[in-house]
Formats: sequence, structure tokens, C-alpha cells
Amino acid sequence: MSGLVLALFGPTASGKSAVAEALAERIDAEIVSADAMQAYRGLPILTNQSERPARLVGIWPLDHEGSVGEYQRLAHAAIDEILAAARVPIVAGGTGLYLRAALAELELPPAPPAGARARWERLYDEDGPERAHAALAARDPAAAAALHPNDRRRVVRALELEDAGASLRPARDRLWTEETRHPTLIVGLDVPPAILAERIDQRTRAMVGRGVVAEARAALAGDLSSTARKTMGLEEFASLPAEQAVAAVARRTRQYAAYQRKWLRRLPDAVSVSAVRPPDATADAILEVARARQRLPARRAG
Repeated sequence: MSGLVLALFGPTASGKSAVAEALAERIDAEIVSADAMQAYRGLPILTNQSERPARLVGIWPLDHEGSVGEYQRLAHAAIDEILAAARVPIVAGGTGLYLRAALAELELPPAPPAGARARWERLYDEDGPERAHAALAARDPAAAAALHPNDRRRVVRALELEDAGASLRPARDRLWTEETRHPTLIVGLDVPPAILAERIDQRTRAMVGRGVVAEARAALAGDLSSTARKTMGLEEFASLPAEQAVAAVARRTRQYAAYQRKWLRRLPDAVSVSAVRPPDATADAILEVARARQRLPARRAG
């Protein structure tokens, strides 16, 4: 039976790319990236892009303002095209929101009116947190009830969304439901924190030998969108001595991995698979689960 989507999620350095590639060698499949920063070209080392072709990797220039909404449209088109060819889409990445956007029909907010964020930031900074929070409570009580007045970023974001006719706390939130556009097996790659930390340290050091410093400096010398500028390690590798940069980036990456592990625990209907073993063995274990649920097409010769 065709029509199954395989989705791989896990923290940074859990081996998502290697496992996805091992899966694609075993079944007739194509990889679709669900990584917000791998969508940019010009930072292949810093964003750990594989040499193997994958959909939605390196599709945006560094001056492009990427968004979840744009990514969702591209991901849905890619997945539908792969399924139409009777192949299996393997959606793999560590950006939880992008993964959910690829798999489901998220009701994403419209673009806010021009200047809305700057206006609400001025209100927050000039009138103070309490008055900004009171303004939010008058407009969107549900969002205000979920936020502390001192949470500047989210209070401003909630006011910005209300301006656009949306809410930070919509009445129906599909982010954590089990709804997907197609039958989907979501696999969470599980790696103990201590092993993950060691992998992160090793990978961060290896980036220096591959030329990440020159890559980061070249990127910062050109035009960068606000979203591309958020790439982890960009500022550190471009400005700090190598050893200091490695320590700082590894520390931030470990913190981000802990956040990703929390996302993994919240993913609906996810099956946890140990990724401590080699990628081939992990891929075989995933296929056992998948084939127990639905027959997968065999890999085509050539």
C-alpha cells in the first residue's frame, strides 16, 4: 500500500541525515529537509548540509526572509510530488515547527501589518510591561492569560498577531494534534544526553577543519536576512578565536539539543528508536516498525 510518509526528528547530532540516507538506500524514497537553516545556501558547513541531494536544502539566498508559511507550501508540494511518483517521502530535520508544517495543515497567521512590531515594541518600552500586557488583555484575553508581562518578546508577538487578525493562543491549535495530510510514521531518534554532548563537541570541532570560519565571515560580509542571521554559530565563528568559538557554539548547541528533546517528547504519536547504533542499524529498526504498519515500496534498481 502506497502513500506513507516517514518523518525523522531528533536533537542536533542524533544522526538524522545519516539515518535518512540509509533509509533512502533501502527503499524507493526521497529526502525532504525540515531544517530551517539548511534551507539557506552559503552555509553548508555551519548548517551541516549533506552532500547527498535532498529537497528544500539550499533553496534560499542568505538575504531571503524565510518563513514557516513559505516553507509549508514548498514542503507540501514536494511531498505530494514524491508520493505521486509512488515513492516514500522521508521528512527529516530538527526544526520542530518545520517538521509539523511539512506533515500537517497548520493554520499559520497572516503577515502582520507593516510597522506593527515596531509600534508594539515602542509601547512596551515606553509605557512599560504592565500597560503593554493590559493592552493585550483588552484585545486577546486568552493570549494575555498565558503570558507574563515581563516576557517582552512574546507579549509583542501576541500584539502583532492580534493586529493581523490571529492569536498566539488560537481556539484550535493543530501543532500538537495527531492530524497529518497523509498517513505518517513519525520516528524520534533517541540518544542519551551524555553521548549527544560528546557528538556535538566532536562535530563542532570538525567544522573548524572544514573551513567554517571562512564560511561564516563570508556570509557576514554580505547581505543577511534577519532569519539567516539567527544561524547558530555564525557570529561566534566569524568573530571569536577558534577555541573560544568552538566552546561557545558547542555550549549553545547542547542547550538547543535539550530544547529539541522536549519537542520530541511532545510530538504526537511518535515512535522512539535508539540512534546510538550505526545509521544502517537504526534504519533497519525503523523499517521493521514501518513494514509492520504498511508495506513500503522496494527500492528501484539504479
